[in-house]
Amino acid sequence: MSAPRLRMLDWNLLDEAGRRAALARPLQSRSQDLREGVAGILAAVYERGDQALREFSARFDGCSLEKFEIDEGEFAAAEAVLAPALKQAIREAAARIELFHRACMAPPVAVETASGVRVERIVRAVARVGLYVPAGSAPLPSTALMLCIPARLAGCREIVLCSPPRADGTCDPAVLYAARSSGVTRVLKLGGAQAIAAMAFGTESVPRCDKLFGPGNAWVTEAKLQVSCDPEGAAIDLPAGPSEVLVIADAWAEPAFVAADLLSQAEHGADSQALLLSDSRGMIESVEREVQHQCEALPRAALARQALAASRAILVESLAQAVEVGNRYAPEHLILHVAQPRACLERIENAGSIFLGAWTPESLGDYCSGSNHVLPTCGWARSCSGVSVASFQKQITVQECTVDGLRAIGPCAATLAAAEGLDAHRRAVMLRLAALEESQRIAEPA
Repeated sequence: MSAPRLRMLDWNLLDEAGRRAALARPLQSRSQDLREGVAGILAAVYERGDQALREFSARFDGCSLEKFEIDEGEFAAAEAVLAPALKQAIREAAARIELFHRACMAPPVAVETASGVRVERIVRAVARVGLYVPAGSAPLPSTALMLCIPARLAGCREIVLCSPPRADGTCDPAVLYAARSSGVTRVLKLGGAQAIAAMAFGTESVPRCDKLFGPGNAWVTEAKLQVSCDPEGAAIDLPAGPSEVLVIADAWAEPAFVAADLLSQAEHGADSQALLLSDSRGMIESVEREVQHQCEALPRAALARQALAASRAILVESLAQAVEVGNRYAPEHLILHVAQPRACLERIENAGSIFLGAWTPESLGDYCSGSNHVLPTCGWARSCSGVSVASFQKQITVQECTVDGLRAIGPCAATLAAAEGLDAHRRAVMLRLAALEESQRIAEPA
């Protein structure tokens, strides 16, 4: 069965409703059944801890677990079964990810904002973080790298990683090797909403975490949303959704490359989305033929076909208009398959990660260029950034005032406090200024 055709739309023939429909993402259902099902899992883990985790592992993962934490023997066994080439690729990717993330770390800041007034920003790690690495239709050792490395660089005191067990009670060996290669050794065989609950609330075997990271299916996503709203739960990294890519291609792009990039996202899952924007009708038609041809050879062709059914090609009048449309969509991944990609870059406002030119497939960012692949989806790129070392840290401000500093800026604070009707604020300043005046009067010779 051939892949569905990329439905071509002319942006300039669409009214506003049509344009909204053209950029609409596949509907993500938060059905009542899903919400209630997740809430039940969270409540069970909160109330019964490890006992509930064992029950859910048996029900959802088909395995009976006496203990959840990976021991030294399991790490060694995982390393032993992996091909040397895969281990080398994981180590290479880890090195580049660390290089880039280390370079992006925010330094402390100290500024004298007035004579005798010093204001600082210091950085402190989130003490205990929980990382979730999926292992459904495709285990993701790359996600382990993307989460473990910045968590370690941030200096988190404790890093806990959960990944679903297989039916035989083991974890995916590549995920284990990636975690250990990144410096994380506390890994637990837990998946789904129950893993999120365990890390958010804590159990006998799983420590309660302050912040949770990582992608997952609808149950995992719903669990993260629910625990983030619970006063006894945990913060989360960013809103998550299905993977998506938007490709902007001009008449000089290579259709085979463009099609391959569209399919690389489509194969993630049936709810993924791939959009193509081009000012060339001929390019869109050529890419469509390539998509049809390449999809037939994919092992995950069935998933890609479902995703392509919700994907579109949009004809625009210029690359400038393509950028405007791209900013409106705010994609997780944006690929500029154009002759002069940096000429477009300055006008890009909304994207999780950008890939410039014909020789920069999005796959490099997924695995080994060094950037992070945990990115905002569903339009959240308008206001959110992808995961970085800063995601695992808090920025705390510090201020210190000398006597002269208080004299210099105290009246400003007092005036603003009075304008807001907050007299206790004003008095906290004025009492000190009065004390300084009194001490100076006493010190002065008669």
